[in-house]
Amino acid sequence: MPLTPKERMQIQRHDMPEREPNVRNRDFDEVNIGFSEDAAILEAARCLQCKDSKCVEGCPVEIDIPAFLKAIEEKDLHKAAEILLSSNALPGITGRVCPQEEQCEQVCVRGKGKGEPVAVGHLERFIADWARENYDVKQIIPPPTGYKVAIVGSGPAGLTAAGDLAKMGHEVTIFEALHKPGGVLIYGIPEFRLPNKIIESDIDRLRQMGVKIICNAVIGRTYTVDELMQEEGFHAVFVVIGAGLPIFMKIPGENLKGVYSANEYLTRVNLMGAYQFPECDTPVIAGKNVAVIGGGNVAMDSVRTSKRLGAENSTLIYRRSRVEMPARNEEIKHAEEEGIIFKLLCNPVRILGTADGWVKGLECIEMELGEPDDSGRRRPVPIKDSEFTVDCDVIVMALGAGANPLLPSTTPDLKLNRWGYIEADEETLMTSMKGVFTGGDIMRGAATVILAMGDGKAAARSIDNYLKKEVPAPSR
Repeated sequence: MPLTPKERMQIQRHDMPEREPNVRNRDFDEVNIGFSEDAAILEAARCLQCKDSKCVEGCPVEIDIPAFLKAIEEKDLHKAAEILLSSNALPGITGRVCPQEEQCEQVCVRGKGKGEPVAVGHLERFIADWARENYDVKQIIPPPTGYKVAIVGSGPAGLTAAGDLAKMGHEVTIFEALHKPGGVLIYGIPEFRLPNKIIESDIDRLRQMGVKIICNAVIGRTYTVDELMQEEGFHAVFVVIGAGLPIFMKIPGENLKGVYSANEYLTRVNLMGAYQFPECDTPVIAGKNVAVIGGGNVAMDSVRTSKRLGAENSTLIYRRSRVEMPARNEEIKHAEEEGIIFKLLCNPVRILGTADGWVKGLECIEMELGEPDDSGRRRPVPIKDSEFTVDCDVIVMALGAGANPLLPSTTPDLKLNRWGYIEADEETLMTSMKGVFTGGDIMRGAATVILAMGDGKAAARSIDNYLKKEVPAPSR
């Protein structure tokens, strides 16, 4: 007999099981353990099955969340996997790194008032992991349309669009600059948060659908966008190269040895296996005292990585307070548990070096919060004569990233905004070049994985519509 709303309201939210902090902070194994089947079924039973499902509106990839949760509650995990995979090409990834607390869970009716929202993200991860072992994906691909679509970049937007376009019958080829596909998923997010095997599994599913992936292909060098269309025969191009240009503070000492951008630091460790050096060829300076500058998820990933590389003191330096930190609450909590030192309301002003050019310290100044700035957060203001020094031998700048100019510089017809990001129509995501679409960080600026995936879905629909309405049907 189905539970009544009152009975559902009495079920408490299940916490995600985690590994012990002082064990996990020494290795790169995944922190979160995952729900048991019994816990997942009980958590799904908390859903009130609202007729006006705000959670679906809050999901950029349009998962039918109430139906998905109902299937779990009814112990029909096969159906739950079917529902999840029909909308989301990368459920093992989003179940781990999507900020559900700002998306579907934020608008969950169950979470209004004194209650807590249904743990949609944890349940998504549970079903994705179950499906990887138990669910044989049998994609029904329509007859080939003859249209060829190139996707430049294999990050979350590109992979999502590839899956949807393949389901529409189009021939899809992804061009990836690095030697492994996955984009920011594979180089920017550590194994302890998103294991590479999860990414590889979701990508393999796309290959089974007929998606081709060509690595070591730098568009702007190997081919230009114009060459893809005019010489390689692609009818449409989706440019999703992310925002991978490192940002520095432009303070004295940034050229000292031991200063990394977060991009390089995390790429060395995650993609190139530096945490296994010398078994892997790529080295990284581990550091005894490491300072990471920033307050977002990338900063959390960097400082927690430094701890796992053996740092005695891993310090996060952020110019605002904990309340203003853009990082996910879960990541902040995990960092605190793992012994990360937080120096809040302070800002670096100068990097100190040794006579032979190595980092030896970081001079900072204390800050206080003033009036709100354009972001809505209170602006940090320096406190006079409050300078102090943090001893460190490695510094990681995790201050965000800008648009890489390589592809745009070889595509003069591509219109950019004043920050160097590609401009596109808000509805169709088509750029100033006919047949060329964009999305994700190269359009928005640095944002979340799930927003990039939402752009991938929207672009796939727009590309399909464009091909059918504006491009003559290819001879087959």
